[in-house]
Amino acid sequence: MGAIHRSTTEIKPENLGRRDMHELITAMIMPRPIAWISTVGQDGIFNVAPFSMFANVCLRPPIICLGIGWGRDGRKKDTLGNIEWSEDFVVNIVDETLAEPMNVTGGEYPHEVDEFQVAGLTPMKSKIVKAPFVGESPMNMECILKQIVPFGESPDGGSLIIGEAVLFRLKEDLYINGQIQLSKLKHIGRLGGHLYCRTGDRFEMDFIRIKR
Repeated sequence: MGAIHRSTTEIKPENLGRRDMHELITAMIMPRPIAWISTVGQDGIFNVAPFSMFANVCLRPPIICLGIGWGRDGRKKDTLGNIEWSEDFVVNIVDETLAEPMNVTGGEYPHEVDEFQVAGLTPMKSKIVKAPFVGESPMNMECILKQIVPFGESPDGGSLIIGEAVLFRLKEDLYINGQIQLSKLKHIGRLGGHLYCRTGDRFEMDFIRIKR
């Protein structure tokens, strides 16, 4: 059993500013998987940006949720605007080899800038959705938008994006005989501040099965 906390610090959300709230939540919920989201706008300009408020919430149908906050300047991020228009997006998985280009695409560029070009990435035509996928990514999920749920107001609020994965794409050597090759995966995770983590240090535990 873990140690019991005999003394605690209690913090009410309304007493924190935007930055302090961000640092608190991201430090308490980690490591977080990175959704490297690629989209296309009505003007045909591609966009790719990383988000770490990301999870799977249902298996059938396979539902993916994604949190997108407002930009630092209080404006809507291009990723959200593109998803509103195209009603789709692609989740690209980030491994160790893609850490640097992923970081490059995290900057807030003008709308007319194609982050694929800035980061030296290859946009590939998706099979079902309008948005391209990142050719260098080892795994991708083509997603159809199901719902956008807004919370709060700019600049502190954000939107919950709910999408359904309609196609999974994996590099051939990662999926053999219907099984993911976990030993070959080199995902990275987001920690707090400027910190990331690798997922190579693993341990195994058997599931607890209760006999009835």
